Amino acid sequence: MAQGNDSGASVFILLGFPGSRSLQAVLFGMFLLIYTMSLVGNLSMITLIMIETRLHTPMYFFLSNLSLVDITYSSTIAPKTLVNFLVEYKVISFAGCSTQFFFHSFCAYSEVSLLAVMAYDRFVAICKPLLYTLIMSPKVCIRLVAASYLYASINTVVHTSTLFNMSFCGPNIINHFFCDIAPLQKLSCSDTLRGDIVHCVFTALAGMSTSLVILVSYISIMLAILHIRSNEGRRKAFSTCASHLTSVSILYGALFFIYFRPTSGNPSDYDKVVSVFYTLVIPLLNPLIYSLRNKEVKDALRRTIYQKIIPHWI
Repeated sequence: MAQGNDSGASVFILLGFPGSRSLQAVLFGMFLLIYTMSLVGNLSMITLIMIETRLHTPMYFFLSNLSLVDITYSSTIAPKTLVNFLVEYKVISFAGCSTQFFFHSFCAYSEVSLLAVMAYDRFVAICKPLLYTLIMSPKVCIRLVAASYLYASINTVVHTSTLFNMSFCGPNIINHFFCDIAPLQKLSCSDTLRGDIVHCVFTALAGMSTSLVILVSYISIMLAILHIRSNEGRRKAFSTCASHLTSVSILYGALFFIYFRPTSGNPSDYDKVVSVFYTLVIPLLNPLIYSLRNKEVKDALRRTIYQKIIPHWI
């Protein structure tokens, strides 16, 4: 890269996944299938929640927003990755890289924030059932979602401005399949200490604050479940949290592996695989988790198929 980013003419080369042309074709097919299934699953979830009145509750309002974030998340990464499997020169412009990073960061922060909001919703539903409709009113739900997006936006602006205000005047090869913090910082010819501090502080604060909300909510939920005398009551109470707890465990496990462990050198192939998991696979898994493990969603899907879809075909 002959010129710095101040010229506005900078480009980066994404190494992506090395391999032969035949391997690239196989990976293209796998990524396309995952992306398509993710879009179909999340769009179906949003549509089902919109048309099924019995799902017009706070929990499914939050779930529809989670599906919207998942659609945006996978669409931020997958299209460019799919194109790069088919071309020899995997180039992304400076503006394209910063835009991709912005939406990647925004979706990641939105996802963890919404999962924290959903944990609080489950806490109110189980620990304060008589006050649930009063506490989780439509206005409160909208404010919680808006606050999640605002919180994500603030963190994203800080991360993006800090990262892309650095100078990139040396090698321009990103050892990754999308624009992420760690590989980009390695390419900067500026002093990265300030950027490292900013990224670590904001990432740690977001991780700890959302984790704390989830942890406290579930500790309270577990204590409340233990006070339920009947086994059926305990099972029903726990089943309302099982899907959310599964999503939280999968997402936080992947994120902590990537961003909260000691790193050395360039990202390994294992890092790339984990990145595929939380940027593309998790957006696919979420609608499956909430549909296969949730009786209300399965019943609503069954009613929609038999009452609104099949009659139009007959």
